This record gives sequence, structure tokens and C-alpha cells, in this order.
Amino acid sequence: MAFAALGVIWGLPYFFIKLAIQGLSPAAIAWGRIVLAALILLPIAWRRGALPAVMAHKLPVGVFAVVEFVIPFSAIALGERWISSSLTGILIATVPLTIALLSRFFGLHERLGAWRLAGLLLGFAGVVILLGFGTISGALGWAGVGCMLLAVLGYAIGPLIIQRHLGNVDPFGPLAASLVVASIVLLPAAAVALPSQVPAPLVLWSLGILGAVCTALGMLLWFYLIGHAGAARASVITYINPVVATLLGVSLLHEHLGVVGCIAFALILLGSWLATRGKTSGGEAQTRDPGTAGLESPGGNH
Repeated sequence: MAFAALGVIWGLPYFFIKLAIQGLSPAAIAWGRIVLAALILLPIAWRRGALPAVMAHKLPVGVFAVVEFVIPFSAIALGERWISSSLTGILIATVPLTIALLSRFFGLHERLGAWRLAGLLLGFAGVVILLGFGTISGALGWAGVGCMLLAVLGYAIGPLIIQRHLGNVDPFGPLAASLVVASIVLLPAAAVALPSQVPAPLVLWSLGILGAVCTALGMLLWFYLIGHAGAARASVITYINPVVATLLGVSLLHEHLGVVGCIAFALILLGSWLATRGKTSGGEAQTRDPGTAGLESPGGNH
């Protein structure tokens, strides 16, 4: 039940961001959902006694806050002004591929076997097909794609920071602390872009769902899955979220995906699975911490 719930919850953000941008700026959306999640998760981290240990890792936590929350949340909300939520979900599905490519730069070496190499090539082919033969047009459309690729990069670097520098810390501590840091960083931009009047109820409800459900509740369910099913088994959720996001965009927002989009989507998911399959028991241990860091990738995922 937790797996099914999280598969839906982490497929929702792109749909509700599309609704929220009708009345709020991208910075306000990112800041609002981060603050709501922090208000929920900070007391939990405090009661677990997970916050004091964070003080010895201030730099990694600060960098994690920027690359995992500030940049992706803002970039996704900005990019969805110009591209569809279903396309957003598909592009964010490339996070596992990006992690596989970047891990070596963080001193996390895994053997690049035939299956992983095939997965990377398939995923890359899916992205090329999606962007080269899809429905993207105009400078703003490509700007939206650029925002999503920036978000993907952040979502990929965030878990690698956790894995490299915060592996022995209770994940609730870095998560709650990074949400607080991210809310402070985004506060000036959100304050400048505050709407002149109270947004419509639909916009406010969308923001509340993004913060309380998609971010805070999603993370709690993720921690539960990690503890009861293990990180490797729980990571299968990565391949469910974009499917939910795409179905919501096509069915409720009447977005057009087309045959080319479906083929590209299938290649990206298959490539992500092949590029991240075959973890050893040591890989299981390595995957535990980035998973608890909120990989939606994250997210967003989150």
C-alpha cells in the first residue's frame, strides 16, 4: 500500500505545479512547498534527535539544499510555464541515467558493464527522439527543456552528495535542515514575486498538496519503504512516478504525447532500468542513503 501510494504521490507534483503557476510565481511555488514540508518534517527530525549531528556537516547539507530543492523546485515550476507536465515527467525520468553518468565524479565507482552501457545508450536515444521529433517548438519551449535538464542535474547531484558525505547520518536530520536552508535561500525571490492579491483556492490547494503531500508525506512513505523493503526494492518507484505524471497530464490537462513521445518514454524508462540494475549487496548499502535523500528524482519527485 505504501508503494502504491508513493507511486501516485510522486507522480502528482508536475500536475499540481501546472495548476499553481496560474496564480503564483515559480519562486513562490518552490518556497511555499519547501516551507510546508519543513514545518512538518522539522519537528519529526527534532524528536528523533537527528538535528545535532547535522552541525558537523554544514557544508554538504547547504550544498544539498541548493541542488536538491532550490534549483530543481524553481526550475521545474519555471519550465512548466512553457512545456507540458507530461513532458516534464518524462524528462525528470532521466535522473537515474544522470546519476549513473555522474557517480564517477563523486568517487563512487561502479563497473560499467554491457547492460549498464546499453541502458545509458537507450536512455540517451529516448531523450534525442523526444527532443528531436517531439512537440517542442520555439525558444520558450526549449527554455522549458533547459529548465528540466537543470532540475535533472540537481536531482542527480543531491543523492550523490548524501551518499558521499552524509552516509552515516540519520537522513531525517539532513533532510529537515536542508529544507530550512532552502526556504531561507528562496525567501527573497519569493517575497519579491508575491502576488498582488490572494490566489484562487485551486492555486492554494495545489500549493498545499505540493508541500504537505508530495514533499513531506512522500518522504515519510519513502523512509518507511526503505526500512521495510530495502533501498534497492524501494527504488523501483523511480519508474512508476513518470507514468503517473504522464497519465495525469494527458487525461486531465489534455496534453498531447503522441506516438513519438510514447516511444521515447519507453526507451528512457528501459534505459534507466538497465543502467541501474544488477546492484550488488554493497550497492544496496550505497543506495540506501541517496534513496532516503528523496531521489524523484526527486522529486519531486518530491
